[in-house]
Amino acid sequence: QVQLVESGGGLVQPGGSLRLSCAASGSIFSINTMAWYRQAPGNQRELVASSTKSGLTNYADSVKGRFTISRDNAKKTVYLQMNSLKPVDTAVYYCMMRLSRVTVAWSYSDYWGQGTQVTVSS
Repeated sequence: QVQLVESGGGLVQPGGSLRLSCAASGSIFSINTMAWYRQAPGNQRELVASSTKSGLTNYADSVKGRFTISRDNAKKTVYLQMNSLKPVDTAVYYCMMRLSRVTVAWSYSDYWGQGTQVTVSS
């Protein structure tokens, strides 16, 4: 069984900052991609930022220069530092990890967290 647990969401004023965390647990053999997605009401889920095991990162144009993704492989944890937050950043944020399990080490699958609400409002 693999679980991804997110934390760090909440209500913040425009211009403020939040740091999201997502920790994986269970019978994990290897984690390749760690990523954050978000979904606002009425919108499709979109990629916010991703990080590969080799160190490559990718950001949505709308968050470049404001958000930073980082990871701690030993802790099986991914972070999203969000600065200069705007009302348009309001959404449920989901972490995703592409990982292989101990019992099927050669096969990677995507696992998702339950989501954490981020609300940017004055």
